Amino acid sequence: MASALQRYAESASALPLLRIYWYDGTNQGPTAPQIAIAQLDNVKVRLGFVNSWGQQKGVDSLIVADMIALARNGAMAECVLLTGDEDLRVGVQQAQEFGIRVHLLGVKPLRGSQSVLLYQEADTTHEWDSSDLSEFMEVTRADHRDSKPHSRSSRPVHEPRAVSDRLQAVAESEAERIPEAELRSLAGSIARKGVRPREIDSHLLVMGRQALGRNLEEPEKRLLRDEFGKALASRSR
Repeated sequence: MASALQRYAESASALPLLRIYWYDGTNQGPTAPQIAIAQLDNVKVRLGFVNSWGQQKGVDSLIVADMIALARNGAMAECVLLTGDEDLRVGVQQAQEFGIRVHLLGVKPLRGSQSVLLYQEADTTHEWDSSDLSEFMEVTRADHRDSKPHSRSSRPVHEPRAVSDRLQAVAESEAERIPEAELRSLAGSIARKGVRPREIDSHLLVMGRQALGRNLEEPEKRLLRDEFGKALASRSR
C-alpha cells in the first residue's frame, strides 16, 4: 500500500515524495503491525490513543498539526490526504492558505465514506476502485443473483427494515448509558439546538458502524441520531 500511495502522490503532484505519514491509535503502546509499518522506507507512523470505548483520540489533531507545520516550513508544496473525516477540513483550509494544493484520495464508492464538505474543500479528488486496491488487498465481490433466497427468519442485514431496527437498538442502548445526572441537560440541548457533544456523537456513530458491519450512509447517520434523541427524551420524562 505504501508503494501505491507513493506512486499516486508523485503522479498527482509531479513532485518527488517527501514521506508518508501513517496515523493510527493505540492504548498500550505501538502494536506489532504498527511497528512493522514504521520500519518501512519513507513512512512515519504517528500515534494517537484509543479510549475505553474504542474511539481514536488525538489522531485528527496530529494530522492537522503536521499539515500546517509542513506547509508553514515550506517542506511540502502538495499534499495527498487519504481520509473522509470532516474534522480535517480545517487542516486543508489552513494548508491551502500557505499555498499548498491538497489532493483528496478515497475509496470507491465515496458516498457515505467521505464528508461532502471535505470533498468540496480539496483542490482535486480521486477514488481508488477495486483494481487499485487489489494490488495490496483482497477484494471480494458479492453477486446477489447467485445467492440463495433468504427465508423470513434469515432476512439479509442490508434490507432497509433490518438496518433501521439495528440502528434503533443501538440508539436506545447508547441512550441508556448516559448517566442520570447528565440526562436532562443533554436531552434538552439536543431537543432545542440539535447539538450533541462530539465524543458522544462519535461513539454513537462507531457503535452504529459496528452494528451494520460497514460505514453508515448519511441518511443512516441522521436516523441513528434522531433515534438517540428520541430515546433520551423518553428517558428524561
